Amino acid sequence: MTTATDHIKQVFLHAVAAVHPQELMRKNVQVQPASGIIISGEIYPLPAAARVWILGAGKAAAAMAQELEMILTPHFLLQGMVVTKYGHALPLQQLDLLEAGHPVPDQNSVAASVKFLEIAAQVQPQDLVIFLLSGGASALLADVPAGGQLSEVQQLFEALLKSGADIREMNTVRKHLSAIKGGQLAKSIYPATLCTLILSDVVGDDLSVIGSGPTVPDPSSFADTMEVLCKYHLTEKISPALLQHIEKGMAGQVPETPKPGDPHFGHVHNYLAGTNRLALEAAARKAAELGYHPQVLSDTITGDVHEVAAQLVQTALDYTGVLPACLLAGGETTVAVTGKGLGGRNQQLALAVGIAIAGHPQLTFLSGGTDGSDGPTNAAGAIADASTMQQAINMHLDANSFLHNNDAWHFFSKAGGLIITGPTQTNVMDLMILLIAPGASKI
Repeated sequence: MTTATDHIKQVFLHAVAAVHPQELMRKNVQVQPASGIIISGEIYPLPAAARVWILGAGKAAAAMAQELEMILTPHFLLQGMVVTKYGHALPLQQLDLLEAGHPVPDQNSVAASVKFLEIAAQVQPQDLVIFLLSGGASALLADVPAGGQLSEVQQLFEALLKSGADIREMNTVRKHLSAIKGGQLAKSIYPATLCTLILSDVVGDDLSVIGSGPTVPDPSSFADTMEVLCKYHLTEKISPALLQHIEKGMAGQVPETPKPGDPHFGHVHNYLAGTNRLALEAAARKAAELGYHPQVLSDTITGDVHEVAAQLVQTALDYTGVLPACLLAGGETTVAVTGKGLGGRNQQLALAVGIAIAGHPQLTFLSGGTDGSDGPTNAAGAIADASTMQQAINMHLDANSFLHNNDAWHFFSKAGGLIITGPTQTNVMDLMILLIAPGASKI
């Protein structure tokens, strides 16, 4: 393993550790026995008859709940439930835990939504509800509109994932097929006090988009939903029952999601606990410790994976600063899947960059998901450099063929470079890291 490869992996793993729930929950939740619970600096007093409810949904929900239990259990009796992705479960003391399907919902996703709404109906006005939200909640908390079937929702989710739609567009559709997303969970908990601690997996940290915003006012509409379906030619892939539901919503026959200014949000407090920017700042510190000169380019990288690859490579080749350097970026790219291979957006990005830097041995690139899961694979992402691409040539692997077939996983599993972390118990989008060694040449 080369020094650069070892260093780039250290930078990535240090950044992921910095946004682990164990770190973030301790920063955001404390108990002041005489006063109540302090959440992100705000004190929430608890009357004698008040109960504390914990709900959670997302890839990081179990880890968030486990740490919250450690903080609160010595002082309070807790009730509630969290739902997380299969393989992400952790032992909890007081709360119920359910694993469900992701990125496509399953029957457990529906069961979780039913249970959440049942719990919401038990909450009393004097109670405090703490909701733990992280990426993945859109699939893990799912329901089916009247007249529809779960298989139809699953089919649409799969089509959305392959369409090239960004997370905002996908969640606009998801919110309008649900009775819990788009602020509707908050509406069902009103008038109790509701505090949401959020790990953002959305570029720009738009709270209404993260996890489809169960506790946030929803500015999108049924008309916006139809616009997304038409834009990505999904009207022919959506079932008649789901399409009819959306058309009824546009006609005012199905209630809209609650909008900004709705009084049901009067007792709701949403706090951003973990972000991609925090991970990038930690990555920069680690890179500096390893002797690199770090530069954070952006935490809002979006767009087609191949366009992003070209931009990142050009930035590296144009770099004229102090060497060795570490260029850092975060965000979430999109891939329009046309091939039949196996991979995810991070592996696709790493392969596209790898092809472009094959003749530049001074460059090393990593793209990885902070959740440890890139698409339907066991990898978080991949590392690519000139030696990776030379190894592929030696093995008679045609990198471009793998790229066009969306088969980056099989490429890197053969040539080397996969990053396999297992579930990290956090989720703040993707990290992209470029190391530049002395002697890098420009185009």
